[in-house]
Amino acid sequence: MKEFTDAGLNRKAWGLFVLAAVLAAAWFGLNLLAPDMTVGRIPLRLLLVLAADGVILYGLWRGLARTPFAPATRIAAWVGVALVLTIWIAAAWTLGEKGVFQQSVGKIPTVPIAIFLPVLVGVFVLTRSDAVGLALDATPASWLIGIQVYRILGGMFLVYWIRGTMPGAFALPAGIGDVATGLLALPAAIWVASGSPIGRRIGIRWNVLGLIDFAVAITMGMLTAPGPAQLLAREHPNIQIAMFPTVMTPAFVVPFSIFLHVLSLRQLKRMQAIGTSAGPQPSLATA
Repeated sequence: MKEFTDAGLNRKAWGLFVLAAVLAAAWFGLNLLAPDMTVGRIPLRLLLVLAADGVILYGLWRGLARTPFAPATRIAAWVGVALVLTIWIAAAWTLGEKGVFQQSVGKIPTVPIAIFLPVLVGVFVLTRSDAVGLALDATPASWLIGIQVYRILGGMFLVYWIRGTMPGAFALPAGIGDVATGLLALPAAIWVASGSPIGRRIGIRWNVLGLIDFAVAITMGMLTAPGPAQLLAREHPNIQIAMFPTVMTPAFVVPFSIFLHVLSLRQLKRMQAIGTSAGPQPSLATA
């Protein structure tokens, strides 16, 4: 029976992997043909990021509905998160359009500040809040993993490299790492939704992969972009990463995605501690 179940999970995982691969290939081709495509005046890739945030807020609402919080508390929590996301996106968008991220604070480039400052503050709060823990206990663990299928959008870095606007020292590891993380997000989510111990381990390993991808990308970004840490790509510096709309990736998408990884790891750890990993959970499609 277990072999049949594992075989079924493998079929679903492979099917979702193929689906994500098709989407990644379509996105790659679209960027090759029209890298500056907009919907109205909004760059398409930013519109897709906003859509992903909308899905995340919907998932948060569904998760809060499962908690023992009073209705007023649930509404206040959801509105608070929505406001923080809105202000964060608006600030990054405005500063990016004004070219602030192409400048430095003293000798320190502003892009690393935009990454590390939110991460330091946010991770401290997210890993210590009891309310966040209760919300995670009530939320299917597959959600926080599957939503990061949007990481396939990182294939745009490979397009920038092909078009000669980004050095390969940054674009190749960042683009390949992002696409790999995105391709594996839905298969990992399916296994985590099974509630099996191996599913939990797969979820942890997927999160570690995603965090390693960011560690490599951030490091190579600092080593290739103009600044005191630039040791590589001196003849072809990574200027594109600080230009709008590309800068929205390090200024918002990267730190926000790190938060999702941290929350997912905390959730999987709590699952083991309270023993909820013994049974299956709602999947992304059925929850």
